[in-house]
Amino acid sequence: MMNRRNWLRTTGCGFGALAFSALAHWDAVQANPTARPLAAKQPHFAAKAKRVIFLYMHGGASHIDSFDYRPELEKQHGKPLPESVNTGRNKFNANLGSILKSPWKFRQYGESGAWASDLFPHVGEVADDLCFIKSMYSNNNAHTPATLELHTGTQTFMRPSVGAWVTYGLGTENENLPGFVTICPPLTYSGQRNFGSAFLPAAFQGTMLGTNRISAKDAHFSNIDPKSTEQRRLLQLLQAGNGEQLERVGVDAELEARIASFELAYQMQAHAPEVLDISDESKDTLSLYGMDDKVTENYGRELLLARRFVERGVRFVHVAHTGGRGGRWDQHSGLVAGHGRNAKACDKPIAGLIRDLKQRGLLDDTLVVWSTEFGRTPEVQNSTGRGHHAQGYTFWLAGGGVRKGMSYGATDEFGYHAVQNPVHIHDLHATILQLLGLDHTQLTYRYSGRDFRLTDVGGNVIHDIIA
Repeated sequence: MMNRRNWLRTTGCGFGALAFSALAHWDAVQANPTARPLAAKQPHFAAKAKRVIFLYMHGGASHIDSFDYRPELEKQHGKPLPESVNTGRNKFNANLGSILKSPWKFRQYGESGAWASDLFPHVGEVADDLCFIKSMYSNNNAHTPATLELHTGTQTFMRPSVGAWVTYGLGTENENLPGFVTICPPLTYSGQRNFGSAFLPAAFQGTMLGTNRISAKDAHFSNIDPKSTEQRRLLQLLQAGNGEQLERVGVDAELEARIASFELAYQMQAHAPEVLDISDESKDTLSLYGMDDKVTENYGRELLLARRFVERGVRFVHVAHTGGRGGRWDQHSGLVAGHGRNAKACDKPIAGLIRDLKQRGLLDDTLVVWSTEFGRTPEVQNSTGRGHHAQGYTFWLAGGGVRKGMSYGATDEFGYHAVQNPVHIHDLHATILQLLGLDHTQLTYRYSGRDFRLTDVGGNVIHDIIA
């Protein structure tokens, strides 16, 4: 008897097939039309950089305590900030007091005379290789939207990350490894959205190597076990079945993309562990990154891995410094202890990365970006800290076609507003793409009836910092 229950039972597989067909069609629409979505692509024009290492200081590193020397803070220490300057506050700026001078002494370094505080003496020593942007600004003083804007160009929406856009535009130089890797990322402040692909095909999202909840030496790629013969046989079986189906159906972009993803997984079984094995690095190299000191060992390992990934052709490597488990650059109180601890852990490794890339001939075509979601207030907060500040702060770039030993833009005398050559996050993203040979207005993806891009409807390339 064909009652409703039997009818549903007998047609259930049909509904499943319909559902899979719909999903497969949608995946095919989203997928790169080629069978190898990560294959290297030609840029729009001659590129100065081939790859990016994106260093993110998680939590809001203070510009006026690191690279933006403001002598007026010393002169006005203990006095109230003028009302004419004090604008754009929100709940994260509660309990602000008087002006607080930097607890650290600033010095000038190199032929460029670049300023750096005693928080970053090692970075100061390589200042002649850096290009400081001292007039960054963004649109929000809250961590989550500011972090999302830094990484995706938007404060609230689901959008692809800058690493996903770069990989979508250029592919990878090594199809045995992911095109975009994020090393020990934090899972707060929008978490995986900061290195996700959103509506771009999943092949372009960041592949996670651990998280900041574990040490770098214990970090590994999920589901990668080169010693597992069972896993290898499973991948081979899947590929054999996929290959037979492709022979029967002919051209099938969705199936070809899935075959490519399984092929990458198979190749990573052999190639990824070799990247993570640093036993072939010299003692001098390990020391350069601070691997011989417990304080700097963890971040030093992360940056050494970043160098190993880019020299093997990975297009975009994201490395966050979070201050360890539960730590970050977010000192609403305890500025001296918190920033002091964080800077000591990452200062030498960052300088070591610049030196190592340079001596290996990789810095010329590798763009290094030092970033944070915002700076800190010139006023004291909770008697020993600083509040969130997005109206003016500092980034620096190195290598990859940027001018060396340069400072671009400036904040006012209090380090408050970006007053000279202000640079928005969209401008930074446009410039990164420009250095990679990509026109940010032309790197688009059609989704839901609209052409999207990393810089939305804004963004101006900062031509003055390009060599």
